[in-house]
Amino acid sequence: MRLVPDQNKENVREPEDSRSSQAPAALEHSATVQPAQTPQAWSRGRRLMVSVPIFIILIGILVTVSNITAVPWKKEPTGQTMETLSPNTAVTFDNPTGASLPQRGSYKVASRHVTIKAKRPSTGEIQNVRVLIREPQDAPSGRPGVVFMHGAGYGTCDDSFGDVAFDLASAGFVTAVLDKPVWSTNDVNRDYPGSAAAYDQVVNYLRSLKSVNADRVGIYATSESTWISPYLLRMDRRIAFQVLLSPMVYSPRHSLGFMVAQDFALTGAHAGYQSIVRRLFHVDSSMLGLQNLDVPTQFDVGYSIPTFVAYGSKDVMTAQVDGVRKILDMAHRTGNWNITVRSYPVANHVLRLGDEADEGTAFSDDYVTDMVDWSQGTVHGLRQTSERVAGTRIYQSIAVPSELKSDRPLTVYGVALHIATSVLLLVATVIACIALASKARRMIRRHSGRTLGFARGFGNALLMLTVTTMATVVLFIAGLGQVVMGVVKLGWGGAPVEDPGMMYWSWPVIQIVCTFVVWAWSRVLTRVIEEASAHGLAQLPPRTGEIKAVVTGRKPVVASTRLGRVLFWVTTVAMLHVLLFFAFWGLFIY
Repeated sequence: MRLVPDQNKENVREPEDSRSSQAPAALEHSATVQPAQTPQAWSRGRRLMVSVPIFIILIGILVTVSNITAVPWKKEPTGQTMETLSPNTAVTFDNPTGASLPQRGSYKVASRHVTIKAKRPSTGEIQNVRVLIREPQDAPSGRPGVVFMHGAGYGTCDDSFGDVAFDLASAGFVTAVLDKPVWSTNDVNRDYPGSAAAYDQVVNYLRSLKSVNADRVGIYATSESTWISPYLLRMDRRIAFQVLLSPMVYSPRHSLGFMVAQDFALTGAHAGYQSIVRRLFHVDSSMLGLQNLDVPTQFDVGYSIPTFVAYGSKDVMTAQVDGVRKILDMAHRTGNWNITVRSYPVANHVLRLGDEADEGTAFSDDYVTDMVDWSQGTVHGLRQTSERVAGTRIYQSIAVPSELKSDRPLTVYGVALHIATSVLLLVATVIACIALASKARRMIRRHSGRTLGFARGFGNALLMLTVTTMATVVLFIAGLGQVVMGVVKLGWGGAPVEDPGMMYWSWPVIQIVCTFVVWAWSRVLTRVIEEASAHGLAQLPPRTGEIKAVVTGRKPVVASTRLGRVLFWVTTVAMLHVLLFFAFWGLFIY
């Protein structure tokens, strides 16, 4: 019997084989999970809807800061004038005896140096001060004396007052020019009462000379030293007379506030730069250990003796109309009516013609002759016959800003902001240097991987905005620097430029650039929010595990590396502080 294959069995097994071969595919198909959809990028419209509120909030904060830190400023009345009683500045006296008085050039002059130990009363500090004594030769005994008092800076006995001290000596006065007593102080913390004591030591030295009449020793003070002379007259009532060149009269805060505000305007600086003065002179300097801004200088006794006041029409540092009125008021309250005022055309702050920085710049017109004649007539007790107020018309552009005062909250905020901004910029710079060094090392060693790993163009955006912001800072410093140089030039007797240039146009340019920078930062922050939203960080509560993934860089928002993330956020905060710095100084007042 022949065996026949069982067809039915084959037919049964075939489907089994078929099912077994298809089962893995079926299982694979059934186990396949559809990939999570990548969140779609925001549309331009949605980004704009987020960017605009952020921009409004940022610009609103900056505008608010600018307006809160703004300081009111009263310039009225402007263009004040005081008419003189005669254009002739000559000083004459009634001389009933007919005796001729010595004049410039009456005597030959001999000079010698002495050294005194000037003691600072508040600290006991000693400064060896050289004094240049000039004496008239063959002059009779009982000569008058004059001690010269320095203005700002660090003048010495050999480079200060040489011509005028010689002229007075040639007219019969014994003159003393000393090294400026400064001890360990500087321009911002001068010891005015201590300086007065040092000058009084020299006054007493002249009085001790046999050739000098002790009751005829006076002082010659200029500019800053007119803040010292009232202290000297308060401690030494024997001072016989005083010559005051461009007296400041008011406290340093008010005098300097007036000077800087006026000079900023004269240089043609934009009103924005002028507003910096208002904030600057509202600083509470006592917090910084500096008391001189509000040191009292208006003592009636400081004008209780015969006084010769001289101003120049090109003096851009002193409030002349208000100053004369204040001097006359204080003098009259002490019963002193012996005040002579002279105003000289074309003369600057130190009564020179032209730029004092140039060697050999001459005094204005007949100033020295007038001053010597007044001093001679005064020490001889003669009655003045010439007008008390004479010369060119006295002019003052704006009022003295007497409303200036210390503002502690403004100072605290300003100091904290500037310190924070400086620290953040320094830290950002250090981190950037570390990043550059790390990238250079990777390139040299050809290591794979990213140094910063910025995502979605955040690196380019950060670089562009940082460069733009810092370029704006450079433009601000350059514009302010040009204003300061213009003010210094005016102070030395120069003329303001016809075209102010950068000191005018830089301010509105900075304002425009800052506005665009704020808009750009709002766009960057919008992108950060977009990325955070894509990672589930913009919802409450955040998606599980996403915060850790973002922090570790496994799912980066701005950068995949820790160094990149630190650099981004530190630099961003630093640049926003720079914008707050601009706001503090008024850049966002439109």
